[in-house]
This record gives sequence, C-alpha cells and structure tokens, in this order.
Amino acid sequence: MKSTPILFLLGAALASGQVYVPQGGQPPAQGGGTPTDTVVTQKPQQQPASPFGQEIPMLDPSAETITIGGVTVPLGDNRLLKARFEKYLSQPPESDEAAAQYRKDIAEIIATVSPFHKPAPNLYDAFQILPRASTYPGDANICGNLAEAVYMAMLSKQDIAGLKKLNESIELEKKDIQREADWAARHEKAPGVAPAAQPAQGGNNRGGGNGRPQNANQGNNPGAGNQSLKYADTLRRIVEIEALKKANIIRTEAQTIKTKAQYQVNMVQWFMQRRFEHVLMAARFYNQIWKDGDTTLRIDKGSDVAKLFSESMGVSPTVSSLDSLSNEAIREADKYIEAFNLMLDRGELHTASQRLMEAFAVGEFLAPVATLPLEKKLRVLNYTRDLNEVYGSLQARDFTKAKELADRLKSQAKDFPSSKMDGAIAGYTLASDLAIEEAKAHLAAKENDKAAEKIGTATQIWPTNPKLNEFRKLITDSAPMLTARNDFDRLLSEGNYREIAKRQYEFAPTIQGDAKREDAFKQIIGNLTKIETAIGKAAEFSKAGQKEAAWEQLYSLREQFPDDPKLGHELEGLAPDVANFTRALTRAKQFESRTPKQTGSALAWYLKARDIYPKSELAEAGIKRLLDDIILDDSARAPESETADNLPAEN
Repeated sequence: MKSTPILFLLGAALASGQVYVPQGGQPPAQGGGTPTDTVVTQKPQQQPASPFGQEIPMLDPSAETITIGGVTVPLGDNRLLKARFEKYLSQPPESDEAAAQYRKDIAEIIATVSPFHKPAPNLYDAFQILPRASTYPGDANICGNLAEAVYMAMLSKQDIAGLKKLNESIELEKKDIQREADWAARHEKAPGVAPAAQPAQGGNNRGGGNGRPQNANQGNNPGAGNQSLKYADTLRRIVEIEALKKANIIRTEAQTIKTKAQYQVNMVQWFMQRRFEHVLMAARFYNQIWKDGDTTLRIDKGSDVAKLFSESMGVSPTVSSLDSLSNEAIREADKYIEAFNLMLDRGELHTASQRLMEAFAVGEFLAPVATLPLEKKLRVLNYTRDLNEVYGSLQARDFTKAKELADRLKSQAKDFPSSKMDGAIAGYTLASDLAIEEAKAHLAAKENDKAAEKIGTATQIWPTNPKLNEFRKLITDSAPMLTARNDFDRLLSEGNYREIAKRQYEFAPTIQGDAKREDAFKQIIGNLTKIETAIGKAAEFSKAGQKEAAWEQLYSLREQFPDDPKLGHELEGLAPDVANFTRALTRAKQFESRTPKQTGSALAWYLKARDIYPKSELAEAGIKRLLDDIILDDSARAPESETADNLPAEN
C-alpha cells in the first residue's frame, strides 16, 4: 500500500507528544464514548481598532517621509529611524576641539572652491585640506573618498589632454604626407618614360612620325607619381590617420563621460546619505574640474533618484540641482533646530520633539543637529520613551497603564494632544464595563451563551479591566459556570481537545484563577492554533504544487501531536502524492536503524529523498547525521595510526 512508508515513519512518534500534556507528564485517559474527530472552523476574531485610529501624529508610527523644499524623501523603516534617533538623543554633542576643527575645514574647503573666492576659486588649495578633514571619525572618510574622486578626475583630464596632443601630432603628420604626395604627383616621372622629344624639323610632330606624343598621360601631366604604388600607400596612410583621429575623439568623449558618471555616483550617494556638505564640496570641485558647462547627472531615468527630481521639479537632475537641494536641506535643518529651541523654551515639548526628529531626519550630520546640548536631548529622550510606551499600552489595550502615562505626558508637555487619547480610553473602558454588566444580566437570566459572548467581548476590549475579577468571583459558585467547568474537565479527560477549542470563550471565564486548568487550556489552544497554522501553510504549499513541502510541514507536527485526528487526516490525504519521497525516507531510516548500521545505503536513500525534494529538512538532517558518524569513525581510527607511526625509536 502507498501509505505504508508514512505509517512506518509515524509509528515511532505516536506516543511522543500530545495536544495537551499535564504537568505530571502523562496524557489523560482516552474516553471511548465521545468522538474526538470534531472539525471546527473558527472565525477569525477581529481585533478592536486602535484607540487612536492611527490618527494622532506620533513619533513611533508617524509619517514615513520628510519633505525638503517640495521634495519628498523616504525615511525608511520606522524602527530603524527610531533606534537611530534614540541613539542620537543619548549621545553627547559633537562640540569638542576636533569636531570644531573638522567643521572649520569643511567651511574652508567650500569657501576655497566657491565662485566668490577672491581672486579666483583655488582647486588645489581646497584639495590639500581634504586629507586632514578625513581623519575626523564623524566624517566616515568621505572626504578621503572625495579626494580620491577628484584625483582620478584630474588624471582622466591628463589622459584626455594627451589624446588631444596625439591628434595634433598626427594631424601634422598628415599634412606633411599630403605635401610630399602633392609634390610627387606633380614632379615624379612614371617608371620607364623617356624625357619629352624635341619637335622634328619641318613639322610639329613629337616622338614619332604619326604626329602623336609618346605618352598621352605624360603629355597632359608631366608628373606621373600619382600612378605609383607609393602614392596609393600615401593615400591609405592618410585614411588611417583620419580614422585614428576620429577614434581618439570618440575615446576622449567616452572617457570624459565615464569619469563624470563615476564622480556623479559619489555625489548622488552622499546626497541620499544626507551628507549635504560633502555634496556641496563635490559640486564646487566638479565645476572647477570640468568647465564645459555639462552638469547633467548621468543616472538611470527609471531610478528613484531620477524620479525624485523629475516628479518634484519636472526637470532632469543636474549637479547644480544637487547643490541647490543640499543648500536647501542645510537651511531646513537650521530652521528646524531654531523652531525646536523656541518651542522647548515655551514648554511645548511634544511639538519640539517632532521638530527635532524632523531636523535629525533631514540633517543628522549637520552642525546644528550634532552640536545640540545633551540636556535638551535627554528631555526629548525621556518624553519620547513615555510616548512610545503609552502607544504600546494602547496597542495592548492596557488602559490603566495608558491613563497613568498620559497624565505624566501632560505634566511634561503642555501641548501634548491628549483629547483623542482621553476620548479613546474613556470610550473603550466604558464599552468593556457595559459588556460586563450585560454579561451579568444574561447570567442572571441563565443565558449562558450570551453571557459568555459578552464577557469575551469585554475581555477583548480591555483584558485588564478590574471588573473582570468581580465577574469571575460572581460566576465561581454559579451553577451554569460550574456546569461549564465540569464540561471542561470531562472533555479534557476524554481528550476531546477540539471541542474545548470550539467552546473556548465559554470555558475561559470558568477556569480563570485555577492554575492547573489554565495551563491545560493554554496548552490546548496554543497547540491547536499551531496545528491549524501548519495545516493552512501546508494547504498553500499544496496549491503551489509543493506536495513534499506540505507533507514535511505536517509530519513535523504529527510527531508532536499524534492524537490529533485532523492532522492525521491531512497527512493521509497527501500520502499518494508523496509516496516516492516517503518511501526513500523510510528506506533510509531502515538502513540507518540496522545493527550494524548500513551507512552507505542509508546515505544513498537520504540523497534520493533530497533529489526528489531538494529542500527536505528530514533528508538534510539524515545526511548530516550520517556524515557526522563517518567523520567520528575516521577521527577514532586516526589516533591509532598516528600512535603507531609516532612511536619513539629505541636507542
């Protein structure tokens, strides 16, 4: 039968795991009267919406973009940005002597290559400052990279100048060749042609009695050099020189474009890294190196960088536009810091924190941001931590903690937007309290199902509601609740775990406070959720035609939960489609389990299983296990041979 290999593989694991394992370690006795194959389709429980509706602009989940002068720049992953921002807030300002000297060097470089520098921009003086600026740790050696880019550009210009001189020299050679060829064409005689004969007496005939010249071509052109092979070779050389000149011109243009593109790549990269001062330096150097007026950035038209310029300004990106945007970003960072200081002095800590985060997002490496005093940053750090914590409390629906944190935030920042938060907390707490009251009313009317539904709703809205304890005490001695608890114990003893999952909202309030029953309940719900998740993943694999992947997904759980009927049913349904794969695994396991172990045969069957399904974790684990045995056997034999070979010789 095709299912035999599967049964063999599962046989050793049938008693190794259960959906629920009591604390004592023994599974509950299986009842014979109640079926355990209940199939329940759980409707996904919709989580209540966030108390804020994600409407309040907070620093944790806030906007993922920043606009600089009309240009929208993505900030990337919020968690990464938050981590970088908190690291910045906890660091001392970069205001030591080395940092001051570094910024002085940067300003001097920009001023030296500025078009307003008197008497003229000095590229070489600015270039000499770059190595000193690159030694500052905060520079990340970008000045060194800029110096290298400038140096390579100057070398390229020297090569281009050399090509131009080469073209000039071969042009002179061409003119010399042309002059020689023209002279030869006019004066050299064709080989074997005698000088022109004098006219005979009494007549005008030349060279013969027939009155015709001896050489018709010579009569028209005394210089016959244009009929020679030398003249033809001269023409060929002139053509070669013209081709060489054109090739050099093309090479010059290509090298210029290549060098500019390599240089511009650095500029764009530094711009995206928000190293705006380095972009300014690179742009000024660019204008001094290439004075041909070509400043167009050579970037892919479909790239994000190209869209950044084309969609925001409607023009192609240029070096000048990078320069302009960098200046705008530097100005924006200065304005953000000015606004931050003003709002902080007025006690508007919430808005000040947002302005500081915007300044950090725009100009993390700029002087106004990097030199901000530590005491100001620590105030923002403490506030943002509380703000993140209150957001987490609201997400977890811990409204008691959220109310406490909100009150603390109000005392720290007079501009804290608490109205929506207070309204959300009041609304959800009231909804939870009303649901509990309705549950009490249904319980009094012996409507247990409705009471369980309402108490489940109250628990979802506010899991830590203190009134839930009151309700638990109320139902502890209640007959319907006692009946539900008895049903839970009966289903647990019978092993009917899926029925427990089906009635989980009914059982949850009845066992609250009973550690043993709560542990059983959590295990059952958690394990069945795990099983259902695996079955869902296996179904997706099956739809994609990956039957072996689906089988392995379920088989690993079957070893843990051999008593779950739905899991067994799913595995049996996959059996015909993965028969060859499971047969290979079965054969490999048989050879591996023999005494003595048949390592080679087992390894061959594991390899065959992996050949059927290359991503098989079972086959990979078996191969690794056998290879480890082979290595251990070799290492066990090696010391014996080494001992025999290394015995000391007798004296």
